[in-house]
Amino acid sequence: MKRLGISTKKRFEFIDITQKVQKEVNNSGKKQGMVFLYVPHTTAGLTINENADPSVMRDITHKIQQLVPEGDGYTHAEGNSDSHIQSSVFGSELFFFIEDGRIVTGTWQGIYFCEFDGPRQRELYLKIV
Repeated sequence: MKRLGISTKKRFEFIDITQKVQKEVNNSGKKQGMVFLYVPHTTAGLTINENADPSVMRDITHKIQQLVPEGDGYTHAEGNSDSHIQSSVFGSELFFFIEDGRIVTGTWQGIYFCEFDGPRQRELYLKIV
């Protein structure tokens, strides 16, 4: 298992990690298999979505912050309940097939690390089998 560092710069952001994951697959030398991704944080997550048009991720950001706003009367003492809820909505793990040395995604799909309580130094666990 590899631990990849991810530095986030904002409280809420989506970081396209598609190329970072592909680089690890390339370095592994595996031509067939699977890659598993896991985020060991309760205020961060992972998602797959379009990476061709950045307006899609801006729209998702806008809607999620609207649906689960910061400071909405939550009782959690740290003041980041919105971040925990957003993380639960998105989830903390993904997997991809590897074919011919490439991660298999749809034409417009990218892999995003989701930061909901940054900026922080985060980790992404990656396992190729």
